[in-house]
Amino acid sequence: MIRLLSATTIAALAIGAITRPILAQPGERLAFEVTSVKPNKSEDFRSMRVEALPGGKFSAKNLPLKMVIVTAYNLPFQSMRLSGGPDWINSEKYDIEATPPSGAFTAGLSDQERKNRMRQMLQSLLADRFKLVIKAETKELPRYALSVSKGGLKLPKSKMEEKDCPEMPAAGTPGCHNFMGGMGRGLHAKGASMDDLAQFIENWTDHPVVDTTSVQGLFEFETSGWMPMRGPMPRPPDPQAPPSPDGDMSDPTRPTLFMVLDKLGLSLKLEKGPVEVYVIENIERPAEN
Repeated sequence: MIRLLSATTIAALAIGAITRPILAQPGERLAFEVTSVKPNKSEDFRSMRVEALPGGKFSAKNLPLKMVIVTAYNLPFQSMRLSGGPDWINSEKYDIEATPPSGAFTAGLSDQERKNRMRQMLQSLLADRFKLVIKAETKELPRYALSVSKGGLKLPKSKMEEKDCPEMPAAGTPGCHNFMGGMGRGLHAKGASMDDLAQFIENWTDHPVVDTTSVQGLFEFETSGWMPMRGPMPRPPDPQAPPSPDGDMSDPTRPTLFMVLDKLGLSLKLEKGPVEVYVIENIERPAEN
């Protein structure tokens, strides 16, 4: 079983969200020029990291393979949209270093185009080194539709525009299309879209989330955390343990996600509709290099 990641870890892992799906197109295959893939046997999850570095380099350490897959296909890290594959993709971890060919990430590329190219190169790496074959399809499933409430949107516009999004945001800042925080700590972003929001909160919802707002542009988000939606309520914290930065998740007065979004002028409506899902049809352990 894959270890559930903390909100901080999920935020640190994110390359950034843009509209799904991002699939390499025939005749337009992008790939890293040099790759290194090595198993990591460490049990210390604190060493887990993934980075998109200047120039298009990709670096991951102690990362479960499933996390590499959802990164490549722009899925929530605790995704319900991905199925199939052997159990070892959840438990086996890898160190990956990859360098793109010269000129693949030229100056002037938009933030979204850089992320698009990075993901297509990761898809190629997974196909080449892990023999990954993945099928994308659309199914009618229960889903949450993210929409604007009757009272209208109550979110400040971001001070950043798409053209201002930096290639490498300053350390500790979310940059564009990224959120910090999560269920325990709330939503924190300086320039995120409605689609970014739908994808981020799906890490904690009990059904996929689809943006149906038709709202464009980037917004600032600052909210409190919310109570768990999946599974039983957590036990009260150990009074002898240091206080968690996520707060007491068993506190019955903690708001729900629905309440948090309502303050932003947004709502989640459960409905049945088309959901993009991904099925792993083949995957193999790589030869180490």
